[in-house]
Amino acid sequence: MKVTPLKTKRIEVLSADISKILSEALDHIAENSVLAVTSKILSLSEGRVVRPEECGRDDVIEQEADLFLPKGGNKYNVYLTIKNNMLIPNAGVDESNSGGYYIRWPKDPQASAEYCWRFLRAHFHVKNVGVIVTDSTDTPLKWGVSGVCIAHCGFDGINDKIGSLDLFGRELRMTKINVAGALAAAAVLCMGETDEQTPLALIEDIPFVRFRDAPPTERELAAANIDLCDDLFGQLLSSAPWQRGKK
Repeated sequence: MKVTPLKTKRIEVLSADISKILSEALDHIAENSVLAVTSKILSLSEGRVVRPEECGRDDVIEQEADLFLPKGGNKYNVYLTIKNNMLIPNAGVDESNSGGYYIRWPKDPQASAEYCWRFLRAHFHVKNVGVIVTDSTDTPLKWGVSGVCIAHCGFDGINDKIGSLDLFGRELRMTKINVAGALAAAAVLCMGETDEQTPLALIEDIPFVRFRDAPPTERELAAANIDLCDDLFGQLLSSAPWQRGKK
């Protein structure tokens, strides 16, 4: 697998739409490639920001979260939240590289991914291409952030190995590979987290990715989520005093 971070001009609020950003950063894109796009530049291009004088940080987070834990449960002034069926700090609201704004996730990350996918196919005349929208999150009990995928398009996000055999002929009963998530982790590592100014990454040489000629259906997207009662960590998560977001 080859991951190439792509430099862009500094992206500011409503400074350019995402199609212009992509066309300026890429002179071509090869078949069977996946483009990683940070959620932040999508949000900036879509104007998904809040001025601090308009609304406090805590209020923005509680509005963006689907579920949140009452503030004060940790010493870092960070909310633990669930958004779009993901456990993520502060409901994805970020202040870094923002120019003084609170940056929210794109309003509909899946729609943003599909827009980028359609643009790439039409602009560069390619068929088999994928898009992932990325962000960073923490791993419980480990220091450091890593990349996660919050939306994808153009390929199967999960490779289901249930029913396959391992090296010793044992049938796999639970194994599903989160392809989109693994690609996001690699891409975000290469794109960086500070002043690199590389909010895009081109991922190539990925024979394990199954490309497709259509966006994922609502049913397929729903099937990728796990209900809290069925989740491996459900016992832990369901015991927390979650509050519903204030949308």
